[in-house]
Order: sequence, then structure tokens, then C-alpha cells
Amino acid sequence: MIDFSNFSTEELLKSGGFDCECGVHHGAPIKFLKIGSGAVRSIPDALKALGCKKPFIVCDLNTKDAAWHFVEPVLRENGIDYGFFCFNTHKRLEPNEEVIGAITFAFDKSCDVVMALGSGVLNDNCKIIADIAGIPAMVVGTAPSMDGYASNSSCMIVSGLKVSLYHGMPAAIIADTDIMKDAPMRMLWAGLGDMLAKYIAICEWRIAHIVNGDPYCEKIACLVRRSLEKVVSSADKLADRDPEVVGNVADGLILSGIAMCFAATSRPASGLEHYFSHMWEMMALERGEESDLHGIQVGVGCYLRKIKPDREKALDFMRHFDEEKWERETRRVFGSVADGIIATAKKEGRNDPAKHAERVNRIVDHWDEILKIMDEELPPFKTIVDIMTSCGMPMRPKDLGISDDDVRDALKASRDIRNKYLSSTMLWDLGLLYDMADQFDGQ
Repeated sequence: MIDFSNFSTEELLKSGGFDCECGVHHGAPIKFLKIGSGAVRSIPDALKALGCKKPFIVCDLNTKDAAWHFVEPVLRENGIDYGFFCFNTHKRLEPNEEVIGAITFAFDKSCDVVMALGSGVLNDNCKIIADIAGIPAMVVGTAPSMDGYASNSSCMIVSGLKVSLYHGMPAAIIADTDIMKDAPMRMLWAGLGDMLAKYIAICEWRIAHIVNGDPYCEKIACLVRRSLEKVVSSADKLADRDPEVVGNVADGLILSGIAMCFAATSRPASGLEHYFSHMWEMMALERGEESDLHGIQVGVGCYLRKIKPDREKALDFMRHFDEEKWERETRRVFGSVADGIIATAKKEGRNDPAKHAERVNRIVDHWDEILKIMDEELPPFKTIVDIMTSCGMPMRPKDLGISDDDVRDALKASRDIRNKYLSSTMLWDLGLLYDMADQFDGQ
């Protein structure tokens, strides 16, 4: 019987993967992983493990400033030839078609591996470019800011809509704490916020298994819990840029990505709090504004607990559900991408009364079990507040410049982004979502 919670990271990456009691074969095609001080010196070993000789390196001015003086000497001293493309900007890049196009135009076809020098957006874009080119991807991380380093998906904006594209994961990951500890504090906060979000992700995954029949693996959930415990136990030292703590956060984020790959879904590491973030990012994009870091946004998305399901109220909500009003509100909130969201929701039968009734019955019949799951997975609110306060993190949406109206809209519309069963979906099923959103008072 396997127990991922006791496996080292190297053991989790065993060639051939694992046959699990859940009936699914779990594996992650990462061939090289190095976390710690001086990790960039292992770039030659990573290339050897991949059977590659010439990386195509992609960065922006921020990540070049942060890491190139670590990376370039290693390449030079080991005689490693490389292609190089740097986005000539210090502004945060968007993971969209424009960025993909720029990398594609610059791509050096003599290179046999794409190396992202950066974190979220650069890593996601390089995974896609590598997949298109039919060569491996690798990443030298510059900040412990998100859990996408080892995930097999890329979070992208396609025609204005935030989507997950499955283009594989990096075959090699290098996380040098000498680089990461000096990342902007907001990026350190973002990584911690992304890890704290795992409490909700695991809770919702278990609930979705009961209510919506989503596949669930307790072995993978244990892996995420282990990585979360390691991060939380030392989080109060993050503000001091303690290299060990930064390494713990990086390790936890990478393990979360491996968990997503094992599950072949983002469920082990992504729940409602991520969808708040996606909503705010899409709102900002629609308005031509910049959004905050994803991990910071998910860190302020924690909520839920004391509701009591009422079968008749839930069914009455569906009987009086106004499809035309829902479409109008969807167009108001999502703007130019609304038609696609509405069409997808209709195709999937997201507002179908019969499917709704089935879910309501499962919620009501299993409510005690659902409450037990929340008690087991969600820590006391004060625990989260104390962790975030100790690091000086933003605590409320208004701390990020997000209006109360945008919070209410994000909560109401979070279930509409894609067909993933969230806390907001359960509240919608029970006929409580819109009332709860309207009661938000900025706290």
C-alpha cells in the first residue's frame, strides 16, 4: 500500500509511476528536480538528464535582473551554447496569445529544450511552446510565487477567457533559494497565499466527490496536506526571507503541481479561492487594468461554514430560476467573453433542473458528512489570519484595491467560469449564493 505523504520528492518521481488503490495510475514525467542553495549549478546535470545540449532561454527584464548573473556563468563555464529571448519590459506579462506569438517568432530551431527563466507566466508559456515544438521544457524558478512549476497545465488567457490548457509539465525544475529568497516580497506572499489555498482545494475536492461524483484520491490529498503542513509550520519566518522557509514554500508549491499531475486535474490544489482570482484577473483584463498576483488573491478568498441545507428552498430556487436574467448578468460581468461562457454552460447543462435536483438530494442526504469534511480540512479562521498577519500579507480584497462590487460579482459568477464543482456551486444549488454575495460588506 503506497503512502505518498511519507515519500521524498525524489521517490515521488519514480520512473513508471504508481498503481494506486483508487484505480488510477499516478505518475509525473519530471526527470530532474533540484531545490536549494546553489541549485543553478546543476543546470548541466539537468540538460544531461533530458538528453539535451542547447536550451532556448526565455525571460523578461525582471527575471533577467534576478537570475541571469547566476545562470550565465554556469552556461559559460560549462561551454553550453544557448538561444536567448528576453521580453524588453519590467511590466508583468499576461499569459496570452500575444506573448506566445512573441516567443514563437523568436524561437531558435537549433535548440532542443525550452528553458523558462522565471515563474508563473513565463513557465506556462514555455510549456506550451515546448509542446508545440515537440521538445522538452525546463524551468529555472525565480520566485516561489505559484504552484504551476510542476503542473501539467498552463493557466492562459484565450480570447479574454482564463482557461487551463494541458500541454505537459517541465521535464526539469531548478529552484535555487539563493535567487528565490530575494524575490519581491509580494511574490513570497503570493506563494504562501497559494499554499494556504490548498485547505479549501482539498475540502472542495472531497465535497465534489460526494455531490458531483468527481474522482478523488486520498493518497494524493495526503501528499498536499503534508506539503501544506511543512509550509505553515515555518511561515512566520517568511518575512525574514529565511532560505529554508523559502525552500519549504517552493517545495510545497512543486509538490502541489506533482499532485495535480498525479490526479490529472487541478482539483488537489485549486478551488473557489482560485476562481476569485481568475474572476478578478478577467475583470481587470476587460477594463484594460492590471490585476494583482494570483497567489495573493487566493490568500484572501477563504470563507464558508455555517449554512443549513433546505431541500424545498433549493428546489424552489430552481423552479424560479430566470435563465434570461442569468444571461444578462453573465454578459454584464464577463463582457466580451460572456457569449462563450453562456454557450459552454448550456452545452454542459450547468443550469439543468434535473441535474440540479440530483445534486441537491446528495447535498441534503450527506450534509453531516460534508460538515465533517469541513471540520477535518479547514483550520480555524484565526489560524489563517495569524499566519498572514505574521508575514504582513494583505488581508481583505480592499487591500488589493478590489471593490466590494467586484467581490460580489466574483462570488456570483465563479461557478460560471468552467464546469468545476466549487463551494459557490454548492451554494447556488442550495439557492443561497446570490443572497450570500449581496450580504458581503467588505470584511
